[in-house]
Amino acid sequence: MVFSSILFMFRFLPIVLLLYFIAPKQIRNTILFIASLIFYAWGEPVYVVIMLFSTLVDYTHGLLVYKYKQKGEMKKAKLFVISSMIINLSLLGFFKYTDFIIGNLNLIPGVEIPLLELALPIGISFYTFQTMSYTIDIYRGDALPQKNIISFGAYVALFPQLIAGPIVAYNTVAEQLEGRKETMDDFATGVMRFMTGVGKKVLLANNIGLLWDMISARGVGEVPVLMAWLGITAFAFQIYFDFSGYSDMAIGLGKMMGFHFLENFNYPYVSRSITEFWRRWHISLGSWFRSYVYIPLGGNRQGLKKQIRNIAVVWLLTGIWHGASWNFLLWGVYFGVFLILEKFLWLDFLKKHKIFSHVYTLVIVWVGWALFAFDDMGRVIQYLKAMFGLSGAGFANGETWYLLISYAVMLVILVLASTPYPRQWAMKVMNLLEGKKKADNEAAEKKGITLGGTVSTVLQLAFVAVVFVISTAYLVDATYNPFLYFRF
Repeated sequence: MVFSSILFMFRFLPIVLLLYFIAPKQIRNTILFIASLIFYAWGEPVYVVIMLFSTLVDYTHGLLVYKYKQKGEMKKAKLFVISSMIINLSLLGFFKYTDFIIGNLNLIPGVEIPLLELALPIGISFYTFQTMSYTIDIYRGDALPQKNIISFGAYVALFPQLIAGPIVAYNTVAEQLEGRKETMDDFATGVMRFMTGVGKKVLLANNIGLLWDMISARGVGEVPVLMAWLGITAFAFQIYFDFSGYSDMAIGLGKMMGFHFLENFNYPYVSRSITEFWRRWHISLGSWFRSYVYIPLGGNRQGLKKQIRNIAVVWLLTGIWHGASWNFLLWGVYFGVFLILEKFLWLDFLKKHKIFSHVYTLVIVWVGWALFAFDDMGRVIQYLKAMFGLSGAGFANGETWYLLISYAVMLVILVLASTPYPRQWAMKVMNLLEGKKKADNEAAEKKGITLGGTVSTVLQLAFVAVVFVISTAYLVDATYNPFLYFRF
């Protein structure tokens, strides 16, 4: 199912915000919970039941973990943590991996098990990790149990970030669930951040995604080397602006309502190592695995062999988390191998050779995206052959140059937008204009005249208006509006 969440959000959000802010503070979580369930049901009404079940399971488990911890009965407390994890992972495994397991069993001669063909509940990979973090945090003593089931339900179903993250660990928002403060400054910042995300998704990701779809649809032997690299570059930018755009929207919406979610992206394509790349890409997922898998396994505290094992386990799980397909598992192993090699062999070398290290990182990441982009391993192999000149299609053809020229301006915009430079330049311009405005205000005040509004406010309002109008026009007319991370 293609879930047109942005268009729905444009219609849905003003009503929710109006109800939210006119309501007394004590019922705002109720409004948020109900609105989140409606938002989720708009995509898949049946699977609301699963979300409510998950909410009830972890709410009760959290109370039981805390109860037995207070009594000093740690074995019973641990038992309920394990119970919570088994239930959550069983739900995730049933919906996400059953057909993958059956499909592989069917490769055995004589085995013919019918596939269940279950639709994957939207966002289940994200909210499963969130609910598991709740009971674990209580067991560790990092959070107190939430006694109000509506507030806990609002956390689980929180519509700003439900669909595609960022993953919000319970201990990072526990206090905000009951004690958050909504301010005009946060609301204004949130609107700006939300519209930045919309612009990334609609104007950048969707447009470059058309180029990727065009190239990836070609058969084996039809894609020259340069076209293959152009295609995977398009995919790299599409997935970055798609996912980081949604994260910006989620962070912005949260801020409008007083929540402060952690950042999820920090310009990953400027990285000079795979280690740095994964500190900048999908930060919330990396933090989750570090806090709830890597460190509990022993991290780097138990010797070299166990550290390598722990990294390998984390990246095997990272790959599997992304999807029920061999390409995702291979993708996780691929990055795990490079992270281990960097950590123990050549990270110091990369730090000394900045240009080489940046090229090296982009090549490794781009090859990784080829593994990620296709569920079919046969297509993965074909595309990798095209990238490295083994498909027999040559280096380039007339269509390659046509596509390169046609998308040249867009590619320049994407390259710049994936770096911190536009933001830095904008801040410098605003500071200069603010300085001039201040001088004009001082001169006007001497004459008894008052000038209104700051330059930054005017520019931000103009930015929001322009992005809103253009994005809405695109959404109304466009038939192409995928969200790549909905399948996770």
